[in-house]
Amino acid sequence: MPLELDLLIYLLLAATGLIAGVINTLAGGGSNLTIPALLILGLPADTANATNRVGVLLQCLVGARGFRKAGHLPLDDAGWILGLTMTGGLAGALLASFLPNLYLKPVMLAAMTGMTLIMLLRPEFIAPPPGTPVRRAGQHPGTWPSLLVAGFYGGFVQAGVGFILLGALAGALRYDLLRANALKLLCTIAFTGVALGVFIFRGQVAWLPGLVLAIGTMIGAQLGVRWALRIEQRTLKWFLFAMTVAACGAALVF
Repeated sequence: MPLELDLLIYLLLAATGLIAGVINTLAGGGSNLTIPALLILGLPADTANATNRVGVLLQCLVGARGFRKAGHLPLDDAGWILGLTMTGGLAGALLASFLPNLYLKPVMLAAMTGMTLIMLLRPEFIAPPPGTPVRRAGQHPGTWPSLLVAGFYGGFVQAGVGFILLGALAGALRYDLLRANALKLLCTIAFTGVALGVFIFRGQVAWLPGLVLAIGTMIGAQLGVRWALRIEQRTLKWFLFAMTVAACGAALVF
């Protein structure tokens, strides 16, 4: 393949990563852009699924750092939240390492469609009113299944996990959308780190496209944090709704 064409392809991959980084920081579903982009490069499904985690991990590190500097990353209950999502993530990653991610596509579509309906019919579930008391995972074992499922799904296939995490963090634990988004990134760091370790051990990561993608996602995460801090929660809720619908459409196509 000519060098010019190689460069163009990788520039497009980085640009896709930038868009996905913004989407993932503000809502979720960016992997519905990046995984198809990696598949278009000719990577097998399992390698694309594994390679995508490089950009996701670095993007979330950048995003979580930005939210923490702004004082919007609550850490009081982080130990329980991270422990549960990491446990689920390890189980999901081990399964994904041996099974093609096609089997979970119907689950992904069902989760995102369900989130769309919830935002239409019961918006207070995903965007709690100001002043709603936060539930501590350590004090409310009833919230554990949602965190374990979110971690498992994220470890298995990244696409759409942001919506499931927001359902757990805003819906079950009652964090507002801004803090839920910040915690979502922290959770994603936890289970993606575990999953990436499994995929590296199994030799399933293509590093060059993964790092090119990561350059874009990190820039996108920086932009996403800035916009998240500036826009109102109502606007953020409708952006989340729009991205959910778009992610469902992308998942159907690919």
